[in-house]
Amino acid sequence: MEKGINNEHSCVDCGTQNCKYKNRTYPEFCLTTNLDESDRLWALEKYEESNNKAIMIASAEVEYEGYCKWTRVQEIMEFAHKINAKRIGIANCIGLINEARIFAKILRANGFEPFAVICKVAGQSKTSVGIPSECENIGAAMCNPILQARLLNQANTDLNVVIGLCVGHDSLFYKYSNAYVTTLVTKDRVTGNNPAAALYTANSYYYKKFFKKAIE
Repeated sequence: MEKGINNEHSCVDCGTQNCKYKNRTYPEFCLTTNLDESDRLWALEKYEESNNKAIMIASAEVEYEGYCKWTRVQEIMEFAHKINAKRIGIANCIGLINEARIFAKILRANGFEPFAVICKVAGQSKTSVGIPSECENIGAAMCNPILQARLLNQANTDLNVVIGLCVGHDSLFYKYSNAYVTTLVTKDRVTGNNPAAALYTANSYYYKKFFKKAIE
């Protein structure tokens, strides 16, 4: 075993998925069969808190009703209808302002009230929060996901939608958003905002990039 590498097995190492099918064999390391009953009960109790149950039911209904029929845009709108979300917050990257505008137009046409806050809101310099000055070579203004969340909180949005926030910036936005958050677009400048493309080509085009250590 390579030093510093944790080879503990988890769900990605399972080849049976018996938690779904129920007619196969669980592996010895299965998280389901090794689950502490208190953890299972804790999760079930959480579904009774706040609007969690309504969110779960609406999510399952959207999955069932729109399975392989509805786009992500339509799924979000149907989900919003089911949870009675009318005021929809949009937290978007400035690089995807056109996509945000199109989405807002679609929302308005379907009776929603979109309210968007762009990532560069306030125009704060990167160095003002300790970001290295060389990072300003691709733009001096910092992304401000915490302020995006605060302004959407003040706008009393019912549901927030992320459109292309950077890796990490999205994490901060999720943390500080009062409303539930879903993602419409995950930014990937290399693959045309289709990050799964790198996974689909991990054993071909991107093999040498992702598995460099294994090759060496």
